Amino acid sequence: SGSAAAAALPEEDCMKLNPSFLGIALSSLLAIDLWASKRLGVCAGEDSAWGSARPLMKVVEVSGHGIPWLLGTFYGLCQSDSSAAREVLLNLLFALLLDLVLVALVKGLVKRRRPTHNKMDMFVTISVDKYSFPSGHATRAALVCRFVLRHLVLAVPLRVLVVLWALIVSISRVMLGRHNMTDVLFGLVLGYALYSVVEYCWLSPLSAPALFALW
Repeated sequence: SGSAAAAALPEEDCMKLNPSFLGIALSSLLAIDLWASKRLGVCAGEDSAWGSARPLMKVVEVSGHGIPWLLGTFYGLCQSDSSAAREVLLNLLFALLLDLVLVALVKGLVKRRRPTHNKMDMFVTISVDKYSFPSGHATRAALVCRFVLRHLVLAVPLRVLVVLWALIVSISRVMLGRHNMTDVLFGLVLGYALYSVVEYCWLSPLSAPALFALW
């Protein structure tokens, strides 16, 4: 009779009673991610371990925000009198817009809530910013870092500073309690890959003459 009752159980109940190895592994990784992210959120509030460094981390946060980058790129595009510079800036603007759209889409699909210890005092938020996965700052930092290193002629110390900026922006997301570690790691991978898409779709006077005619 016991075997007959077990056979009568719905399939989903059987799966709950006998979870797969993959399910256990994913649940364990998620638990580790949440635990480590909370431990590393040392600037999540004024009363946190490194609460005094929170204002500095928020300055770093603004440096990786999309709005300053969009406004700065658009201003440079309007002020530039070099065709080569306009081409680079136009593609940077395209990359930043593509980044915003893609991150918003993924956030809207995944809908992972921000960490419980996060204090929602971010600079200029939109509706999808209540979601955590992936980190838009990390995505943007990786994208801009690859773009700048590829298209700007910089001395070695400046190239190192660009890489450090991208890393510090990404780390600050966990320290401020804005994101979990996996949000940031996936954001870095996504931003790195997104640059390859921008390179493949590179806008030039030959491929997009109408755009360049505006400038």
